[in-house]
Amino acid sequence: MFRTTVEKLLKEGLEQKQNLFLIDLTITEDNSIKVVIDGDHGVTVEDCMFISRSIEHNLDREEQDFSLEVASAGATAPLVNVRQYKKNIGRTLELKTNDKVIEADLIEATDNNIKVQWKSREPKPVGKGKVTVQNEAEIAYKDIVEAKVMIKF
Repeated sequence: MFRTTVEKLLKEGLEQKQNLFLIDLTITEDNSIKVVIDGDHGVTVEDCMFISRSIEHNLDREEQDFSLEVASAGATAPLVNVRQYKKNIGRTLELKTNDKVIEADLIEATDNNIKVQWKSREPKPVGKGKVTVQNEAEIAYKDIVEAKVMIKF
């Protein structure tokens, strides 16, 4: 019942701030609640405080002892939600699929797959040496083992 109440309060909080979305919700045996959120335009400290308050202010500590942590998805955390892919269009991803690992630019994200582009060095068709080739692929979300945004300085 405690989990159901927390999920309901979290859902209500996210409905009030529609640019935010849930990445993960964990509730342990000792009622330690951890919420990880992301946003279409990033997540501010105020966003985390808003979600925290929407949960905490509606639970009774006299009735249930709990701890609550609300955090944003880290910059190095893997992408797990379609909205995360859509907000990162134009950025470079490290993609791991079942058969390869590539570093590619995310150029499109739909509800079912992503489209990426990358350059690779391949042997010339005739003669010695290598030539740079522009590659493009559509990859279904179900085929992605892990995807992370590459941070460039």
